[in-house]
Amino acid sequence: MSEQPTTRRDFLKTTAVAGTALAASLTLPSGVHAAGSDTIKVGIIGCGGRGTGAGENVLAAAPNVKIVAIGDAFEFRVKECQKVLRRFVEKDDNVKKHGNAVELPDERCFVGLDAYEKVLGCDVNYIIQATPPGFRPVHIPAIIAAGKNLFTEKPVGVDGTGIRKVLAAAEEADKKGLRIAAGTQRRHQKAYIETLQRLHDGAIGELTGGRCYWNQNILWKRDRMPGMTDVGYQIHNWYGYPWICGDHIVEQHVHNIDVLNWAFRGHPTEAVGMGFRTPRDPGYGVIYDFFAIDFGWGNGVHTLSECRQISNCANEIGEYVVGTKGKCHVNAYDVNGQRLFSREELKKHTDPYVQEHTDLIECIRSGKPINELKQVAESTLTAIMGRMSAYTGKKVTWQQALNSKEDLMPHNLTMETTLPEWQVAIPGKTPLV
Repeated sequence: MSEQPTTRRDFLKTTAVAGTALAASLTLPSGVHAAGSDTIKVGIIGCGGRGTGAGENVLAAAPNVKIVAIGDAFEFRVKECQKVLRRFVEKDDNVKKHGNAVELPDERCFVGLDAYEKVLGCDVNYIIQATPPGFRPVHIPAIIAAGKNLFTEKPVGVDGTGIRKVLAAAEEADKKGLRIAAGTQRRHQKAYIETLQRLHDGAIGELTGGRCYWNQNILWKRDRMPGMTDVGYQIHNWYGYPWICGDHIVEQHVHNIDVLNWAFRGHPTEAVGMGFRTPRDPGYGVIYDFFAIDFGWGNGVHTLSECRQISNCANEIGEYVVGTKGKCHVNAYDVNGQRLFSREELKKHTDPYVQEHTDLIECIRSGKPINELKQVAESTLTAIMGRMSAYTGKKVTWQQALNSKEDLMPHNLTMETTLPEWQVAIPGKTPLV
């Protein structure tokens, strides 16, 4: 239940900027938010690199924050997270300034596939959900049912069945007045926020198309550890299996897809795509090496999405949009050839991995609404729709993706569950479910 940090942090850390969460307007019941001086008591579900990193981020985000419970499928992940967070709070000057703490006695460090339930049973009011994506449609509804504010990593599912559960949880969170932020951190990054605002204010006219990329070298794999069952090994090596990862178009490229959805203020209506897997070490599971998707938005508008994990190739990560009055290189913060921020200005801005927690905590304490679950679910489903088209070789509509009967997460999962023998999808043969 732990997510490995990827190159997204490396890509963004020099362009991190302060931002303000974009919150939907809704009426909240009284008495559901903490007062400004109330302690944020954090529980972390998923103690890998991303969960541990998010723990460091929340400690740096605002005063009066304590991490009080953690849980993961693997004991070694829990122990490492406990150690790293304790060391971080002792050494980081910003955390010391805030007066924050890590209070993680062994009895609040939980191990097992049911660790999330034990974390939710503790005295916590802020959950970080950082497991591999396949677990999120299981955990997120449970977190909302327990009445906890939530920071969830992206993506929030791997198939239409899971996304329907997350969308229902988003509605339930609104009813309960809970606050939710998602790990699409560009939406909390000032340079992105100001660039997108220029687009929405009409700087390049009506949007007519765009493209986005996450093309990079091959990513990581992990070897089986002694005593691991098949389930344990696939959770440990989760990036190789669509049932838990969603494939890299969903797990990683969702960031760039989310930016285009943000720019177009919605989601595409259909996808036609391709992708495949070149021969590679079987330790990389059954995911594809590359995807190329044509997303249709109606009225003749199309956007191109490319993602690739093959080494020794030309790489690019970014987003571009064009309109009736010009163009924008979004991740360069360039509108019609004018850069909105200098390199020196960007270096002074706040890390968006910290800012997303600052924004969420501010909303909790002030009573302002924030619920990013629907938007991240829609961006996740956009990526799933592209994967479905590439895997099957067929056009896939938004409604087909949303209402799909595909359900990749094994039911009643235990470490001893017998898993199917996963096969690499073959376009033209793999059915559209």
